[in-house]
Amino acid sequence: MISTIKAFAIDIDGTLTENGGGIIHLPAIQDLRTLEKLGYRIIYVTGRSSVEAYILSVFGGTTKIAVGENGGVVTISPKEHILLGNKEKCIDGYKILTKTLENVKIKNVFDRMTEVVLERSFDIELGKKILKENKLELDLSDSKYSFHINNRGINKATGLAKALDILKIKPSETVTIGDSETDIPLFQFCAFAIALNHADETVKSRADHVVSGNSGKGLVEALDYIALNFFGKNANK
Repeated sequence: MISTIKAFAIDIDGTLTENGGGIIHLPAIQDLRTLEKLGYRIIYVTGRSSVEAYILSVFGGTTKIAVGENGGVVTISPKEHILLGNKEKCIDGYKILTKTLENVKIKNVFDRMTEVVLERSFDIELGKKILKENKLELDLSDSKYSFHINNRGINKATGLAKALDILKIKPSETVTIGDSETDIPLFQFCAFAIALNHADETVKSRADHVVSGNSGKGLVEALDYIALNFFGKNANK
């Protein structure tokens, strides 16, 4: 159980957004901005590019640091990016998938520095099997909006660990909120984890609490839950 909260690690798509099109739920962003003003750090941890997440932090008025590419990149300024993964190895995996599977397509997204992002247009389990058979040190994951090829050992928790180190905050002082299998490493890494209602059962089973709401409304509900159950007991606030 978390005793002191200093930071919130927040997924974007399906958590802060209202739908797959990337529309931000405004009441949720307002709550996050309020938390920032109260002294809590808000860290976006996403499968999107870290640049998108960093820009969101700028316009949303939250902590100017972002973890993108499922942990592969930590952006700390418009021109400063800490790379934790190797994109060339991911490209090798993509080439092998295109040779052995049909409908493997690059997704039209912001440029990536450490990963390859694919359309959800093929059997991901078969794709994982092919990468394993070719003895590639790569992971293939589903963020619900895209498939991602990342270096093995790189995940959202890897990137968040780096961001927290920069901010001098401990995982034991961090709450995380998300909705997809790519958030499970965060659930295991942080002191307290909340899953949204539309998450798969596998994801929900790894969370400390599950809210009844979906997408942006679910994030608002999650933040309300933390405020009601923890802030009064938080000695530092």
